Amino acid sequence: MAASDQNPIEYLSPDGDPDSALETRVDAAAKTGGQRGMSFAWRKAKEPKPKYPPLKPKMWLKTVGWRHLIAILAVIFSLYPVMYIVSSSLNSQDNLSGATLIPTEFSLDSYKEFFSNPELTPFVTWLRNTWIVSLAAATMNVALAAMAAYAFSRFRFRGRRTGLLALLLVQIFPQFLAFVAILLIVINIGNVFPAIGLDTLAALTLVYLGGAIGFNTFLIKGFMDSVPTSLDESARVDGAGVGVIFWRIILPLARPALAVIFMISFLTLFGEFLLARTLLSSTDNFTLAVGLQLFTNADYGAKWGLLSASVIVAALPIVLTFLFAQRAIVSGLTGGAVKG
Repeated sequence: MAASDQNPIEYLSPDGDPDSALETRVDAAAKTGGQRGMSFAWRKAKEPKPKYPPLKPKMWLKTVGWRHLIAILAVIFSLYPVMYIVSSSLNSQDNLSGATLIPTEFSLDSYKEFFSNPELTPFVTWLRNTWIVSLAAATMNVALAAMAAYAFSRFRFRGRRTGLLALLLVQIFPQFLAFVAILLIVINIGNVFPAIGLDTLAALTLVYLGGAIGFNTFLIKGFMDSVPTSLDESARVDGAGVGVIFWRIILPLARPALAVIFMISFLTLFGEFLLARTLLSSTDNFTLAVGLQLFTNADYGAKWGLLSASVIVAALPIVLTFLFAQRAIVSGLTGGAVKG
């Protein structure tokens, strides 16, 4: 190793000029270390950063400013409904006609009411039913979609491509087209098995399982296709079967995609209204979306402040989860986009 590399010497210009200092370092490096020393000196030399004059307002608006304006408008458009809901929940007037973005009088009566009167407004019961149904349906939905995706990704059988396309084509039709058929099926099943009949949370959970399983299967399959098949082959050499490969190798590697699918399914089911309103009839079995409708049934007695406070309390855990897990969600969404 050259001496110049072991003990680098910093050369300074007497007059403090950076250009002359740079020339002094290059000349010294050429004398001591040859071509290698010259390249080292050029890399280590710090050139002054150029200072550009500030842009004029018209030029700034034309080049960069319009992007900032669009971003600001998008943020305002997204946050205004949230701010209005928060304002309505803190407003002392329980109506929309007198509500403003900044309330004249702040009050927490709306938050106290649905906790102090559980018989009149069983908010906690509705929230518990919603969490039970959403968690159970999302978990089973992800499990079924993962097993179906593994079969489509790793196995080669007749009708494989046709079956995958059929799953996607079924998702084209809206679910409310089958409301009458679903209602009749649940009623007939309830005549034989009352535990999963009409007006039960179990029946609603089973109906939710067939919602987006086709689309979820397609997403998870794309992620599993990116997992090298050499892992399967090496596991088979060691004597592992299909179940061991799926549970101990493929499933742990597909954990980011499964987490994203679970979050999307959970959020979709958490706010679902039409199916829940069709299959549930008793107040104690209502989910949150169906129960909150009772606050708006009266024409002149609608409790908009109570409705706003209920929505904020119910959505707060989900918002916090997204804030802390947004990196994992983005990585899971893009993980199966490129095969390699």
